[in-house]
Amino acid sequence: MIKNKNDLKRYLDWDKRVLVGNNRTKPRIFGEEVWKYQIALRKLEYYENCSITFLDKIKLFFWRKVHHYYGILLGFDIPINVFGPGLRINHYGYIVVNGHAKIGAFCDIHQGVNIGQGNRIGESNMGCPIIGDNVWIGPGVKIYGGIQIADDIQIGANAVVTKSFKEPGITIGGVPAIKLSNNGNPFKRSFNN
Repeated sequence: MIKNKNDLKRYLDWDKRVLVGNNRTKPRIFGEEVWKYQIALRKLEYYENCSITFLDKIKLFFWRKVHHYYGILLGFDIPINVFGPGLRINHYGYIVVNGHAKIGAFCDIHQGVNIGQGNRIGESNMGCPIIGDNVWIGPGVKIYGGIQIADDIQIGANAVVTKSFKEPGITIGGVPAIKLSNNGNPFKRSFNN
């Protein structure tokens, strides 16, 4: 969660580095809407969590509108304060995430993903998934309920995940999802600054 200006800077930097590398500082005027969406998401998180002055409230209003615009344009319904730094959204196309889900750093997510609330009585965290760091989520994946996904897991395309996978560094897939191999996310990332 972004709590101050330094957090905002780190989140923006890590998101940029996983999306386009270190060669550029800002998106092109035309294109790169996913990067623009992620910038709007992070700025909205910052101003929502840290707004103090009247000018901050105006910026909050602005970034809320930009986030909404790009969300509609790209098919994303991603609320604030869900993803850790280093988010990589690979393509535009429908992505729906419940606001109570918690997803760690360096999540690599594809189109057609739905991360939602379960319907079991008594589930913790509003019955929403808690997903670790360095998780690769393939196209069309559905993740539901108060479950936990460990770090460094790769989730295969079109998997339906309704139970916890607490063993790190594995690949899961299928309907319902099962462990497929001991080879986890091959795109493991970390930044030391």
